[in-house]
Amino acid sequence: MKAQGATEYLVLLAVVLIVALVSVALLGFFPGMASDSQITQSQMYWQSASPIAIVESVAKAEPGWWSGGAVPYLRIRNNGHYKITITKVLGGGSYASTIYVSGFANISDYYALAPGEEKYFAHSSAFSGLQTRCIMASAGAVSNGSIYVSNAASMCSNVSPYGVLKIPNFGFEYIEEIEGQQITKRQTGREIIIKCIDPA
Repeated sequence: MKAQGATEYLVLLAVVLIVALVSVALLGFFPGMASDSQITQSQMYWQSASPIAIVESVAKAEPGWWSGGAVPYLRIRNNGHYKITITKVLGGGSYASTIYVSGFANISDYYALAPGEEKYFAHSSAFSGLQTRCIMASAGAVSNGSIYVSNAASMCSNVSPYGVLKIPNFGFEYIEEIEGQQITKRQTGREIIIKCIDPA
């Protein structure tokens, strides 16, 4: 009886291992599936992040703007318990402390959020119906303080398939107001992976 039980256990283990290997092989063989899985994992992480969550995101290639790059649409929410003011968007070893509106402006002038409040980053010519509050992503190094975050591991394409925008070490610097005290904090450490859509 013991030998039969051990044999059945080994057979079940072999079946599980074969299914796992086939799944991994399929994900590696179909790059689109792997990208969809990565995008979903990134979305789940950022939607539940605190205090700054990204509840919706897409990106477009915009090679004609400011020597090229990608423009993301990021709808953010304050998931925390206190008022925050975002001062920087971090990524790729750099930070953007300004946005493009109709000219350049400080991020902190536009992104004070009460608990539960939502705002967005976008450009009106890329995402119609939205006012311009634009940051950009670059494949190369950029100067700190500009509207760019740098060293994207993957950029959007102008042609189908449009790819994904991957920014390593993505996050935010913000000021949190707790009982009259203002404390500067950072929320970083995870890359963001954003699905790119038709730039037309």
